[in-house]
Amino acid sequence: MPAIMEILISAFIILGGVFGLVGSFGLVKLRDTMQRLHGPTKATTLGIGCALIASMLYFFSTGGAVSFHELLITLFLFLTAPIAANFIAKTYIIRNIDRSELPASGREYGWSVYDDSPALRREE
Repeated sequence: MPAIMEILISAFIILGGVFGLVGSFGLVKLRDTMQRLHGPTKATTLGIGCALIASMLYFFSTGGAVSFHELLITLFLFLTAPIAANFIAKTYIIRNIDRSELPASGREYGWSVYDDSPALRREE
C-alpha cells in the first residue's frame, strides 16, 4: 500500500475519532435536550462517516475494489440522523411550549408543530 494512502486512511481515522469524542462530550455536557441533540446528530455522525470512509479507502487500496457496504451504511446514517433529530426536536417543542403565547395562524390546522388539536393538549 502506498504511503500516501496510509496517511490518508490514518487521517480519516483520527478525524473520525476527534468528531466522535467531541460529539460524545457534547451529549454529556450540554444542558437541555435541544442542545444535546447537536452532539450525536452532527459531530458523531461525521465521526462515524470518517471512519467508514477510512474503511472504504483501506479496502480499495488492498483489494482494488470499492466496498459498497460502507457506502450504504454512510448514506443510511447521513439520511436518518437528521430525520431522527427533527422528530426529537418536534416532540420536545410540542411537550414544552406554551401555546397561549403563539400568534394565531389564521389557518384551519394551526401551526405545523404547534397544532391546537385535542390530541396535543396537555392536561393542566
